[in-house]
Order: sequence, then C-alpha cells, then structure tokens
Amino acid sequence: MRILVAGGAGQVGAALARRGAARGHAVVAHGRSSLDVTSSTAVDAAVGASGADAVINAAAYTAVDRAESEREAALAVNSGGAANLATACRARGVPLLHISTDYVFDGDKGAPYVETDRVHPINVYGETKAAGEVAVRAACPDATIVRTSWVFGLEGANFVRTIARLARARPELRVVADQHGCPTFADDLADALLDLAVRADNPPLLHYCGDGPTTWHGLAEAIVQRLGLGTRVEPIATAEYPTPARRPRSSVLDTSLIRSLGIVPPSWRTGLEKMLAS
Repeated sequence: MRILVAGGAGQVGAALARRGAARGHAVVAHGRSSLDVTSSTAVDAAVGASGADAVINAAAYTAVDRAESEREAALAVNSGGAANLATACRARGVPLLHISTDYVFDGDKGAPYVETDRVHPINVYGETKAAGEVAVRAACPDATIVRTSWVFGLEGANFVRTIARLARARPELRVVADQHGCPTFADDLADALLDLAVRADNPPLLHYCGDGPTTWHGLAEAIVQRLGLGTRVEPIATAEYPTPARRPRSSVLDTSLIRSLGIVPPSWRTGLEKMLAS
C-alpha cells in the first residue's frame, strides 16, 4: 500500500514512516520543508503526484502555549492545512485519516469523553483543532478523524524527553498533579492509524490513546522510576504552574469504539518502557 503522510517530521509522522516501512508499505512522508500544508496548490500537487492509496494528516501546529499569541498561524495549519488535504483527497477519491486532539474538550465532563460528546475547547490550540475537524468533515465527508492525547515518541520534543533530561540534572521536580489524561506512545498510535488505513468503512470519528488515565505528575514519577533516579517528584496544582493556555482538568478519552474494531490500545506504561529502553 502507498501512503502519503503530511507532517512526516513530527513525532507521529516519523513513527508512521518507520512503522509503515516495517509493514511493507511504501510511505511518502513529507515534513514542512517539502510540503507546506497551508498551500492548497502544493497540497494538491503532492497528493496528485503521490499515487497514494491513503493519506494520513499528522501535520499540526502543536505549541499549545505559543498558540495563544499566534492564533492565525495555528489556524492556518490546524484548520486551513487540514482543509487543503481533505479537498485534495476528495477530488481524487483517496481515503484520508486526520489526527485531532483531546484538547477539543473542556475537561469538565467528569467521565471519559466519547466521540459524540460536544466539543468545547478552552484554549486556542483546541479551538484550531476543533475548526480543523469541521473543515475536514465539510471538505471530505468520508474522512476518518482520530482524536488522541498526550503523545510522546522516539523523535522530537515531548514531555517524556523533558522530564528525563530534567530529572538527571535536578534533585527535585514539581509537576502538575490535577490534570488527567492518557499518554500515548507515537508508535502505538502509528500502528493504529496504519490498521485503519487498510480498512474499509471506518467510522467517521474515533478516539485512540494509551490505556489507563494518569496525571502529568504520575507520568513524571513513572519516568523517574524507570530511569532508576532518586529525583523527588513533588505534586503541585495547576494554579502553582501558570501557563498562557488553559488545560482541561480531565481529557481522558473513551476508546470503546476503536476497540470494537479490534484495535486495542496498549498501556501507556508499555510504550514508555519501549521509549526509555531505546
């Protein structure tokens, strides 16, 4: 199978290239330098030239705090870029998988979010990703949108790499303990997306994340323990660590629907072990 990946230089895009090649797929992964998704002309040309059997959109503006002051830049990628890919895919009858986020929710539900829950983002990043979902659905009704959360991978900057670095340099870390979510290993997400890419008649919207909710503090503790470090990890409240963008208090995603397709997310702890062992 020939698969075009937009956002190929990011965590998920790089994982898709590796995992896709391991499965025998011909993966054409474009980073921002080779494909500017905000250019409809460039996107149309790339999709047309690729001869792809499926397109996976992993391109995104993911700087959550910076997005508060760069809304137009975030919107251009997360909504405009998504729309460009969706339009090009529909024009050629190519299936599209589009990655979205748990941050389209406000975190106030008090239970895991299912696909049919109303979106209500509380930061600009979430707003632009929610707008991207609407744009994709309008331009390519047959596309499959996959929401995920708290991604960490072998490539790129992420929470796991940051904590591992800081834990080696400091005797104590103070980490937020009142935000709840599900960490997701990029390789596991890539495998799920590749499974969906070879399926027909996927549901229009799915949730996928690592199995088991935790907090940023819980994840940090797991990292420090796995590395065998004596660094203390002190729990703090969100109010003690102010950021430009608000975060959902609990954005845990319900994965029952994707499990019903036979795609079962592994524990995030298993993914963490694989990453730290690499």
